[in-house]
Amino acid sequence: MARTLVLIRHAKAVHPEGRDDHARRLADQGRRDAPVIGRWLHEQGVPVDVAIVSSARRTMETYRLLATELGARAPDPVVSDDVYYGSAGDLLEIVRALPPETSSAAIVGHNPGIGMLASALDDGTSLIEATRMRAGFPTSSVAVFAVDGDWATVDPGGARLVGYAVARG
Repeated sequence: MARTLVLIRHAKAVHPEGRDDHARRLADQGRRDAPVIGRWLHEQGVPVDVAIVSSARRTMETYRLLATELGARAPDPVVSDDVYYGSAGDLLEIVRALPPETSSAAIVGHNPGIGMLASALDDGTSLIEATRMRAGFPTSSVAVFAVDGDWATVDPGGARLVGYAVARG
């Protein structure tokens, strides 16, 4: 069964002095960009059955705003400290642990982990999209992968990049 994996870097956040990183909120630009991510996913017909979202405030705000554009298809988020702290390898383990019956999943996280995972998963068959994605994974980036086989067997180079966008509103 073909599966869909969506990797999203949170929208632009503020950098207030004296605030811890985990509590950073979205900037005005981020609040404009986040719904554009959801709109793009909706327009591309990308399903999201499960959404695993970092526990950081900016990622939860990003998901809440993008989910409004997915409509009734938007699942409640599974909030995870593991995504907040996760390296690319840690995030790959989260993907591998997805329930077998899940046909599509989104992870909303942070760089460098989310961008590194996207680059690592790419099988190299979509040169134009992959080149854009590897040039940087800025805020509000979204990469969509087709995954053949079970989640538990996903390895680096084991997914086909089928869409990439940097959403700006």
